[in-house]
Amino acid sequence: MVVWSAGLLLYRLSPEPQVFLAHMGGPFWAKKDAGAWSIPKGEYDPDTEGALDAAHREFREELGVEPPEVEWAEVGTFASSSGKKVVVFAGDGASFTASEFTFGTFEMAWPPRSGETATFPEVDRAEWMSLDAAREALVKGQRPAIDALAAALAELPGG
Repeated sequence: MVVWSAGLLLYRLSPEPQVFLAHMGGPFWAKKDAGAWSIPKGEYDPDTEGALDAAHREFREELGVEPPEVEWAEVGTFASSSGKKVVVFAGDGASFTASEFTFGTFEMAWPPRSGETATFPEVDRAEWMSLDAAREALVKGQRPAIDALAAALAELPGG
């Protein structure tokens, strides 16, 4: 069975094209940077929720802030190495203020095999970065979303 996920990829064009990404939280990602960032996203059931609604919900859950009220365009569906399908929507986030986040949390057994449970943030930081930096920072399965966004931005007047 395919697992579906949906996310919002904010971009801004000045001073250069940039995207807003989130660094994954938890002990596995804590000391990693390259390949440890994600588009703010999460799982949903396409039988009960639309992808764009799920993307908005997950943005709120992961970052603790409302996504900006902008026009969203689907840039594509991308497969991760696990087989998960990620539907990505892009929107102009030039007016989005990236601050005052309240990151969502999750629980997991930690340390491993200890029988103890610890709580970790889903995301431990979020920031704007250039498209080139984003290609390196993102987990491998989401990198094609940057290329799709770049192609869409090149189609804009003056792009």
